[in-house]
Parts: sequence; structure tokens; C-alpha cells
Amino acid sequence: MPPLDVLCQEVVACRRCPRLVEWRETVAAERRASYSSEVYWGRPVPGFGDPAARLVVVGLAPAAHGGNRTGRIFTGDRSGDWLWAALWRAGLATQPESVSAADGLQAVGTWVTAAVRCAPPGNRPTPQERDNCQPYLQRELALLPVRAVLALGGFAYEACCRVLGVAKRPAFGHGVEAPAGRGISIVCSYHPSQQNTFTGRLTEEMLDAAVQRAWALAGGPDAGTARSL
Repeated sequence: MPPLDVLCQEVVACRRCPRLVEWRETVAAERRASYSSEVYWGRPVPGFGDPAARLVVVGLAPAAHGGNRTGRIFTGDRSGDWLWAALWRAGLATQPESVSAADGLQAVGTWVTAAVRCAPPGNRPTPQERDNCQPYLQRELALLPVRAVLALGGFAYEACCRVLGVAKRPAFGHGVEAPAGRGISIVCSYHPSQQNTFTGRLTEEMLDAAVQRAWALAGGPDAGTARSL
């Protein structure tokens, strides 16, 4: 079995954080009314994408009724709608929507993952929960031929800097870049959460620019061409 598949299986079986285990399973059992007929995933959510990825996109954690419901990162919620549409416009996804794990979506040259693999209460993991998940991100970045990382939000940026050994990092901000070890560059973007997209703090143009800059630093072809590869 390929090492990435082994890692994904380990992630799915993880029960290191009692608070997160209780929360993700409670959400999966109680369910949101609009999804009451669905069977929730209710487990840790592994990374997803191209095993030859040069670009890795890192978010905070799965959404309680997004990835925790569908079993795929950034799938089934508004944040995922924004991210995959931006990746599609850059030629890094085969379709602009990510609705379910069975919708046929494929990433091109890109791997999408999160700093924490379980949906956390209030979308706020503890420092210990972050540290418990850190080895998973570390192993992903070691197994992929990554050249650039797009960090969605300050939490993801800090996690990436920890894993990549960036001791003196610039303060987080949209468009901030930080050189990391192994020739990897980190590009920062505001997270495509509703709090940011509804208020206009993050626009489609801003997210597109961050994706395209990260892809350029990864050594990818011009935006839009990857879809035809």
C-alpha cells in the first residue's frame, strides 16, 4: 500500500484527543436538521488530492457539518465552495464544487489537508490537540514533492511554520510569504470562512491571487493550464 494511503488510514483511526472524539461523534449522532437523513462520517478527516502534489493547501480543521459529515476535507460547506472554486479557476481541480466524497472531484498537482483532523468545538482546537495532529502534517509534507504551501488562516500558518522549522516568521497576513526549509515557500491567505467571505475581508480575487502565487512558487504552469494536463 502506498505510504500516503497508510497515513490516511492511520488518521481515520486516530483517537488521541478525547475531547475531539466526543465532539465529532456527538455531532455525527445528533446531526443538523438539514442533514438529518444523512449518515455522518464522524471520524478524523484525512488529506485529499494528488499524490504528486507540488502545492499543499492547509486549513484549520474539518467543519462539524462539512468534512465531519462528508468524510472529505473542505467538502460540503461554504468554505469548501470557495476553496475548490478558486482551485478550479487556477486549473488545480477538475470541477468547481466539492459536494460529497463520491462526486468525482480530483485535485491536480495539489493536496488539501488541515492542521487538525477532527472537527473541534467552536472551531477552536487546544494547543495539545494541535500538537497531537502535528506528526500527520509533518509526514504528509515529507511524502509529497511539495514546493509551496498555502496556509489558510493564522492557525494553519503557525502549524506549517512549526512543521517546516520556520523559527523567525513574518506576522500572519493575507499575501504574506515565508521561506521554509527544503526549498519550500509558505503563502498566507485569510481562511475562506463565512466570517471572512460574508464581510468582504476575503474576496474571490484575493483568494485567486493567493492560490496562483502559491502555484507559481510551486513551479506550476500558468493558471488554467493544469486542468488540461
